[in-house]
Amino acid sequence: MLREIIVEGHFETGAIVISLVSLGILILWQNTRLKECNCLPGALVVVIMGVLLNDLFSYWHPDWVLSGGENGHLVHLPESIVAGGFQGFLGELRLPDWPAFLDPEIYIIALTIGLVASVETLLSVEVVDKLDPHKRSTPLNLELLAQGAANVLAGLLGALPITAVIVRSSANVNAGGQTRMSAFIHGVLLFLAVAFMAGILNLIPLASLAAILLMVGYKLARPALFRLMYAGGWNPFVPFVVTILAVLITDLLTGIAIGTAVGIFYTIRANFRRSIQVEREGEAYLVRLNKDVSFLNKAILSEALNQIPQGSRVIIYGSRADFIDLDIQEIIREFQVRAYKNDMELEVRGVQPADARG
Repeated sequence: MLREIIVEGHFETGAIVISLVSLGILILWQNTRLKECNCLPGALVVVIMGVLLNDLFSYWHPDWVLSGGENGHLVHLPESIVAGGFQGFLGELRLPDWPAFLDPEIYIIALTIGLVASVETLLSVEVVDKLDPHKRSTPLNLELLAQGAANVLAGLLGALPITAVIVRSSANVNAGGQTRMSAFIHGVLLFLAVAFMAGILNLIPLASLAAILLMVGYKLARPALFRLMYAGGWNPFVPFVVTILAVLITDLLTGIAIGTAVGIFYTIRANFRRSIQVEREGEAYLVRLNKDVSFLNKAILSEALNQIPQGSRVIIYGSRADFIDLDIQEIIREFQVRAYKNDMELEVRGVQPADARG
């Protein structure tokens, strides 16, 4: 929103007023019985209010009026569509530039767009599935296949790439859409609006749309969600926060990549610690080896065994492990020697180290 409000070092008062009023209407709509009125979504009321309020500025405070144009504060569709209607819309379509297929940079751009669109679609689908009152699960492979086919057709027509967008998807759910037909109708209405109502769309203040985006973002990232992630421990909370900051600082694809790398690190770290568990009951210790125990768990196992005091009874249980590295077996053999010298009662199950006492 700030990008639309601040221009050349000064604040656009009209944009601030419209955005604050828009947020107020959305909050009121969400916290009263008005949200039950599916026939009139709060977002539509905000858009209409923004247009009317900006028009009223010309009578009350002309200096608050938001200007249009390519660098203005209103939605900007090409003048050819506004003046030419449907014919102007068709005139904006472009046939493919076939020689461009020989340009290697095209494939780099296409790959980047494909990755960004796929990631955004998968994220949007996950959120929409949670918003779905029927709790249905979207077939992800079919969704990506349909998106790929649509993007091929869009490229042949000179149109923008297609991807799932959480703002329109959540608006569809909030408006009562429950079937695939709702998405199809949404696309048809969007086409008709651009082709035949471009002049009206160009009256919509960007501040109103920014307020809608802020409200949608708040719903998807409520403070309760941060508290829930924090309550789950550092393993889920750190990747969660890092991903949000990385997306805000860089871009969606880079942020997701950074967040994924951090998440993988914490997952591996957690699995290392879960691979070896130590349980104590009085002077008895049970050391469990779970799943695959590799040389990467060597330091954790050594530390756990070194903390067991002399004279204790120790059971090393490895029957649950699918794989035990030779380095782990070596540590167990060394501990057998130490246990024998320190008067420990040691029992090894599910591991086949050699008897070191002889």
